[in-house]
Amino acid sequence: MTIHEKSLIRPENLIQHDKLVIDGVDVSGDWSTFIAPRVITDYNEALEAEIAAMPGGQHIHRCWQCGSCTNACTVNALNPDFNPRYWIYLIRLGMESELLRDKDIIWQCVSCNKCTNICPRDVDPEGVMKATAHWLELKGHTPRSPAMTFDHEFSAQVVATGRIEEGRLLQRFFARTGQKLTQDWLVGLIRGLILRLPVGLLARLGLAALRPPRTRRWDGAQRAMNEFIAEQTTAQRKALGLPPETAR
Repeated sequence: MTIHEKSLIRPENLIQHDKLVIDGVDVSGDWSTFIAPRVITDYNEALEAEIAAMPGGQHIHRCWQCGSCTNACTVNALNPDFNPRYWIYLIRLGMESELLRDKDIIWQCVSCNKCTNICPRDVDPEGVMKATAHWLELKGHTPRSPAMTFDHEFSAQVVATGRIEEGRLLQRFFARTGQKLTQDWLVGLIRGLILRLPVGLLARLGLAALRPPRTRRWDGAQRAMNEFIAEQTTAQRKALGLPPETAR
């Protein structure tokens, strides 16, 4: 799984000389570029297993580094530093310190699933990105990202009522991430809906925002889902060597 791209060599590891003559030959500049050796002091041989224990990371072992995921990535087209293939490479080698250098952008995956659709090995790169973001949060390397906050609010609403009420979901997500409900795009969206939707439907939407609808006979399903979530959370924290989650 050798990485060949020059773009994946950290700039601070490149050594160049403005003026260097060897045996009478001027090898200044790019001719004398050397890559400084790296010493890995915090190699984590369990890193791949830890990511695989997170939801979405189960098939990371299938990756053969073809690069299809990064080539298809929506975010990579805008920011070349967002590189799913490279991060999978680091995870499988256990290079945790190198992975953490990109911890502030890994969560930016937009879940477009282009990478997953094109992957020839069914690695589910989008799932691996979510698993890695979840891992970063659980290990305390990053605060909960906006993407993870949205997932949490979405799941919590499904478990609580068996349904999704978009207005309530958006309101809670904005509150948790410190965003205002008066953003121009949102005001424009609401204004457009008011002008185009029937009055009866608008009334039902407003009522649902005040009193969330609930699926009939949902109690049994809710208990089963809570038990499953508790089991999975315990298993994930155990895989990461973390103590059981305390009751809130």
